[in-house]
Amino acid sequence: MGNIFVKKPKITDVDRAILSLKTQRRKLARHQQQLDAVIEAEKQAARDLIREKRKDRALLALKKKKTQEELLKQVDAWLINVEQQLADIELASKQKAVFESLKAGNNAIKAIQSEINLEDVRKLMDDTEEAKAYQDEINAILGERLSAEDEEDVLAEFENLESEITLQSLPAVPASSVPSTEAARKTPKVQPEAGLQVEDKEDEVLELPEVPTTTPVPATSDDISTKATRIKVLEEPLPA
Repeated sequence: MGNIFVKKPKITDVDRAILSLKTQRRKLARHQQQLDAVIEAEKQAARDLIREKRKDRALLALKKKKTQEELLKQVDAWLINVEQQLADIELASKQKAVFESLKAGNNAIKAIQSEINLEDVRKLMDDTEEAKAYQDEINAILGERLSAEDEEDVLAEFENLESEITLQSLPAVPASSVPSTEAARKTPKVQPEAGLQVEDKEDEVLELPEVPTTTPVPATSDDISTKATRIKVLEEPLPA
């Protein structure tokens, strides 16, 4: 029931021509296949007749084969013409579709432009300029717009704030990282060649005598006389 009210597409002369050409192309292709089969059959018959030593019949088969080959060449030419005709029709159809689209677009532009009057556009622009000028005058009277000096002051203040923010964003320099002048003067400068000598001197200075752990006892007179006698004996020469 739903297909009853479907509008069938209108068949034009172009559609009929395309259908006729495609039908003819199909028939020519079928004829090509038939001619190929006949040519192959005549060629095989000529081979068989040559084996049978029947020269006259073999020559006749080759002549038939030649005739079919000439007909096949003609069919090929017809098929090429049909293909070219179909390509031309398809190209012309596309060109017509493009032309119709451009024509429809041009008509749409004209229809839109017909609704716009140039005088109305000029009047609208004039009214807009007048309204803008009137608003500027109101703003000037109410003092909403800053003077040139005020604009310069605002820009100067902006630059000052920007400089302060830039300085605050810089990293702080630690005080301990910079050596003082006095410490630099007290630090001895060691030459690369005398490095080993300096280390030896430091080692010699560090070798201190051991500290006694017992309480010293004062020497008696007997100890002193005994030590003097030993020294005297050691100083006397031995007998010869």
